[in-house]
Amino acid sequence: MAKDIIHEAVLHALQKDGWSIVADPYPLQYAEFSLRVDLAAERISATEGITRRVIVEVKSFVGLSFIHQFQQAIGQYSMYRDALELNGLDYEIYLAVSAEAYQDNFQQMAVQHSIEKHDLKLVVVDIDEEQVLLWIN
Repeated sequence: MAKDIIHEAVLHALQKDGWSIVADPYPLQYAEFSLRVDLAAERISATEGITRRVIVEVKSFVGLSFIHQFQQAIGQYSMYRDALELNGLDYEIYLAVSAEAYQDNFQQMAVQHSIEKHDLKLVVVDIDEEQVLLWIN
């Protein structure tokens, strides 16, 4: 599958934020299905000495229907979370979105409700500056 148009900007933003990219894409087996998450990254906490590991699904949400794309993203996110659990992997999963998509769409009541209901974690990125703005748990 083709990389999202903001993929490289998100990758660079994570690197600038101190993350080491360990896979692009990250292969994830879910029983008989082979999945591919956009990115896997890790960072060692200098203060705690703990390695934090994340997988990141990148979505620009450009196109005709934000809500259709959001539904698909929730499905992917849920399946990745299930696969991580089934395989006993200690990655956290995040949905990476542009600051523009976040401001335009992610403040809506229905979207906020779905984020909370499905326990979605977000990383919001300034695409032009290739900078992580927010980690939302």
